[in-house]
Amino acid sequence: MYARNLSILGMLAAAMLSSTLAHAQISDGVVKIGVLTDMNGPASTPTGQGSVTSAQMAIDDFGGKVLGKPISIIVGDHQLKPDIGGGIARRWYDVDQVDLIVDVPVSAVGLAVQNIANEKKKLFITHSTLAADFHGKFCSPYAMQWVIDTRSLAVGTAQAVVKRGGDSWFFITDDYAFGHSLER
Repeated sequence: MYARNLSILGMLAAAMLSSTLAHAQISDGVVKIGVLTDMNGPASTPTGQGSVTSAQMAIDDFGGKVLGKPISIIVGDHQLKPDIGGGIARRWYDVDQVDLIVDVPVSAVGLAVQNIANEKKKLFITHSTLAADFHGKFCSPYAMQWVIDTRSLAVGTAQAVVKRGGDSWFFITDDYAFGHSLER
């Protein structure tokens, strides 16, 4: 199921690239997709190597080309650290000519990458980060969040509590981007 969803995501990415590349040339004749993920940490189970394999499956499903240009992937491990993820994203966009970055589990890393994607006017799709700030406070025309978000989680929970007669509740959240976004 996860591979199927990421394959669909990959096809959507290719479609987005197709429409974007109709207006701008591919930087080096290759559509390069960067899978920026957690390869060894706690987020590696639902993402990690599975994301890399799914991205390759999506490329294979697409015939390995978009607009007649070959598609390739590059893989990076952000180690759940925004500075490392941001550094990889910047290098990929500036030096390695990556056209699109995908995956990026953990909201703080995703927000760092989205900021760089916006600055560089490059594409970014996250399906592993839940902070509503992606499409709220830090919304970008170059990024897409393909996942539930903290707003939907909080609203659904609050509605269920109120429906059962509750009139107050408390948040015990993690002290990072996901938890802060959930509280808002």
